[in-house]
Amino acid sequence: MTDTSTGREQRVRGWLRQHGAERIQHPGGTLYAHLSRVHDRIREHELDVHLQLAGLAHAVYGTDGFATALTDPTDRATIRELVGARAEALIFLYGGCDRARSWRRLADTGEVANRFTDQVETLDPAQLRSFVDLSIVNELDVIEQDPAVAAQHGTYLRTLFAAWAPVASPRINSDAQRVLGGAS
Repeated sequence: MTDTSTGREQRVRGWLRQHGAERIQHPGGTLYAHLSRVHDRIREHELDVHLQLAGLAHAVYGTDGFATALTDPTDRATIRELVGARAEALIFLYGGCDRARSWRRLADTGEVANRFTDQVETLDPAQLRSFVDLSIVNELDVIEQDPAVAAQHGTYLRTLFAAWAPVASPRINSDAQRVLGGAS
């Protein structure tokens, strides 16, 4: 990681702390701990810095699975300045994703229905891979932190991630297979 990306990461971490991420409960402790684990896992898989930064801030606008937001999704400039335009676009896409309308056919269509805008966006292959990788890493962390989630959703996620495998990064696919092998 370059000094620039390290500095950017530290600024994002500071912003998250200032906006209460360390005080918000989430499986495995706090939202800040979860965001940090997602970031670190993406970095361990040696994926792009924009994806690492998106992982660190992926829930700042809230998500379809976690409603608490640290900032309003209509005020994107601050997050864009913190993480860069490419990472912020992924964060907005991730936070806005209407999972019921998007996830099942995502690998086939590349389409994400946005719950913030009520628009459907078709992703290019690089955007799709980043989105899928972030989505998988997020869910893997939740599963590892909360066995009840694994028991309740493991079969669904195993099936979903198998469908996403052609568009996900090979390392993320391997990680998903390792984690979900024990989920039920």
